[in-house]
Amino acid sequence: MSTQHIFIIGSKSIGQYGGYETFVDKLTEQHQNDYSIKYHIACKANGDGFMDESKLDGIEVLKKNSDGSVAEFTYHNAHVFKIPCPNIGPAVAIYYDRAAVKYSIQYCKDHKIENPIFYILTCRIGLFINGLVKQIKAIGGKYYLNPDGHEWKRQKWNFLVRKYWKWSEKKMVNAADVVVCDSVNIEKYIQQTYHHPQTTFIAYGSDTVPSTLSDTDPKFTGWLKEKGLKADGYYLVVGRFVPENNYETMIREFIKSHSTRDFALITNTNEKFLDELDQKLRWRSDLRIKFVGTVYDKELLKKIRENAYAYFHGHEVGGTNPSLLEALGSTELNLLLDVGFNREVGADAALYWKKEDGDLAKLIDKADGMSTEERTGYGVAAKARITNAYSWEHIGNKYMSLWNL
Repeated sequence: MSTQHIFIIGSKSIGQYGGYETFVDKLTEQHQNDYSIKYHIACKANGDGFMDESKLDGIEVLKKNSDGSVAEFTYHNAHVFKIPCPNIGPAVAIYYDRAAVKYSIQYCKDHKIENPIFYILTCRIGLFINGLVKQIKAIGGKYYLNPDGHEWKRQKWNFLVRKYWKWSEKKMVNAADVVVCDSVNIEKYIQQTYHHPQTTFIAYGSDTVPSTLSDTDPKFTGWLKEKGLKADGYYLVVGRFVPENNYETMIREFIKSHSTRDFALITNTNEKFLDELDQKLRWRSDLRIKFVGTVYDKELLKKIRENAYAYFHGHEVGGTNPSLLEALGSTELNLLLDVGFNREVGADAALYWKKEDGDLAKLIDKADGMSTEERTGYGVAAKARITNAYSWEHIGNKYMSLWNL
């Protein structure tokens, strides 16, 4: 039996950082016993979000560096290799992706791998993509791209960086053999903007498995007590505190609402930013608003989601968002910003709000008045949405078809 080799480039690590990191973890898990396919996963050896293999179970070290650190290992039957990165600020992401592709090309040459597929996640290396694709084609390989969302729209980037993102997207899409979109809306955008002949839609995945923690587990009850919260007594949001996630709108509207519940925000932030936000919104005078820090324990976070009265989702840039899928899989009632990406995922299993003044505040008051049966109905529909369209098994099967196996 011939083996199809897939090199996945763009994730910082496996299972310990964010969306792509969870994706490679779950994808390799789905296919770990299928020997017709062999994954090769690039990870960062150092720097922000680096690969710490000690946090993974069942690894086998393949190669060590001269200082004794792990250079390569197997996990879920995948070959994982770590790329050392210089300390050059934000540009390190471009360096890392390019270095990972070059390493992979050389690996194919050294191991006489035929017809490999290079699957690059997001559009960082447009500056180098044409040269890299020539090298990929020279060894009989193909280049697949997952463009992610509209990175060039993110407000955290200055004008020049956004311009590079858009240009890089164009270069990388046009050079790709196949463009894999994790959202129907992103696929429409790619087709309409670049007229790419070969696109496909494969979403991100999630699950509906309950947390392993019980409602009375000290880890969960202790967290609630520490943060001044009660089960079923708080609205929740989880995510990065960036402008395009609309935290400011959610806080402003919650303050306007008549809810007697709390609003818990699990997010990364700092005192300087919170002070600036307080000058705008005076949120500190509203005791319902609680910034509760970050939670990296996956089972605890799932338990917190399960016991939220409702979940807010304000993302408006990107495709299928992992935090939204996790909320639909765990929280009964979900209140989503009314944009195409979120409607596509939530369908009729969620409620929707607009950024207009007073709109979300009215929806919060409506949610507060819902019966238990009504909320339960939304919860059942949300879990069915995940099971039918976003389970990791379903996503894994679609990728197997993509690899033409």
